[in-house]
Amino acid sequence: MSLVIADVSKSYGSLQALKGINITLKKGEVVGLLGPNGAGKSTLMKILTGYYSQWEGQIHFFNHDLRSDLRQIQKKTGYLPENNPLYPDMYVIEYLKYTAALYHISHPPLDEMIKETGLEAHTHSKISTLSKGFKQRVGLAAALLHNPEVVILDEPTTGLDPNQLIEIRQLIRKLGKNKTVILSTHILQEVDALCDRVIIINKGTIVLDESLKNLRKNQQQIIEVSFDYRVETEALARLPQVEKVTNTHDFDYEIHLNGNEDQRPAVFDFAHDNGLKILSLQLKNESLETLFKELTVH
Repeated sequence: MSLVIADVSKSYGSLQALKGINITLKKGEVVGLLGPNGAGKSTLMKILTGYYSQWEGQIHFFNHDLRSDLRQIQKKTGYLPENNPLYPDMYVIEYLKYTAALYHISHPPLDEMIKETGLEAHTHSKISTLSKGFKQRVGLAAALLHNPEVVILDEPTTGLDPNQLIEIRQLIRKLGKNKTVILSTHILQEVDALCDRVIIINKGTIVLDESLKNLRKNQQQIIEVSFDYRVETEALARLPQVEKVTNTHDFDYEIHLNGNEDQRPAVFDFAHDNGLKILSLQLKNESLETLFKELTVH
């Protein structure tokens, strides 16, 4: 096991933010951490990264104790915070070299990381000139530069356009093949698109810890798709195994299908054959949405 969190609690005065959290994470696993505002997600991540030192319980990364081996653990941990603090007056390559120096990396894989995060055209740009999406990429590159074994991502897709979103999703999925990835987000669709497992925290306690595979069992397949042009619902209804098509808003559609086979490739083909651009495409997990509402109601 790569990360073991045992009976972890944290209080701010009389407010108990975490109440006996127990989680065991494996290598090669992307875990979605969900919860409403104030549920305890940020507190847990601040503990895991060493920002908070006062807490109760035990945490081990690859048999290293977080209390006694913090520096060793930080060398193996990559962290992208939600607000992604960067130095705006630095050039991208300058900032990545600076980050590598902090980790004492003698031969950092700068070119590889710049390519992985799609920053090739902005290597010599000042960070202040970048869009929010590209600033996210810089933060992600910095978090991965030292080849961490555990990667903690707090709202990593914030501010990304649809094309950037697809690319960053692909990168996160690739990371999940040989690392432990913790993805904190408030967007249920991101968890459904990226994660193997979902953990929901509410009021400082874990109220759900389940694989996405199990949550998808026996549920109807629903595809949410946005095109760049209006489409007749009758045309979409002719796709394989379609039960119902709903035009939810402007150029947005929900396609309800029978069967377990992923029909998103058929939607891609439909768009191509009809000269349409797909602006977003994702499976909707009604089980996850229903559970989240039921488990986090105040």
